[in-house]
Amino acid sequence: MSKIYSVKEIFYTLQGEGAQSGRPAVFCRFSGCNLWSGREDDRANAICNFCDTDFVGGAKFDSASALAEAIRNECPNGSRPLVVFTGGEPLLQLDNPLIAAIRDRGFEIAVETNGTIRAPNGIDWLTVSPKAKAQLVQTSGTELKLVYPQVGAEPEKYESLDFEHFFLQPMDDPQLRENTQLATEYCLRNPKWRLSLQIHKIIGLP
Repeated sequence: MSKIYSVKEIFYTLQGEGAQSGRPAVFCRFSGCNLWSGREDDRANAICNFCDTDFVGGAKFDSASALAEAIRNECPNGSRPLVVFTGGEPLLQLDNPLIAAIRDRGFEIAVETNGTIRAPNGIDWLTVSPKAKAQLVQTSGTELKLVYPQVGAEPEKYESLDFEHFFLQPMDDPQLRENTQLATEYCLRNPKWRLSLQIHKIIGLP
């Protein structure tokens, strides 16, 4: 019996965060997360209660091939295509058959995860975004992107881990301006860290 994949949305846009900011990509946002139900009624008691993403509901795909085709259909012709699997928490659903189906269609694969689930092989670009109240299982990857500030998730806790890039991303809440200033000041004092702004929000992209 084929696996059913639950997907909130698939769309073509520019990557807005981290070291690949500005790069065109197809985003596949899976439904569901292991740190928050996605319901506002549950937010206050969630492990990750500052999430800024709607990952509830969406469409069902009854095979890796069907989902890979839907992703390919969103990508225009051109340079080597990139798919970014995100969520919610994409590693609840991303598996070897889907990775193989995506590779068969010529895609480079990126994943944005909270790091609580170990990533499968075959991922080209792995972004881990730790959360203060969750155990970090995936301690290596391409980039570590820390939403800042988080009490209990101070940057120095992670800077010895095995990542190529280290980013602070200001928490997008009512204190965004203050958070941005704090993140900027931290990066100036600690040049191992770079500032990541959500440019897709700044320029009005999804």
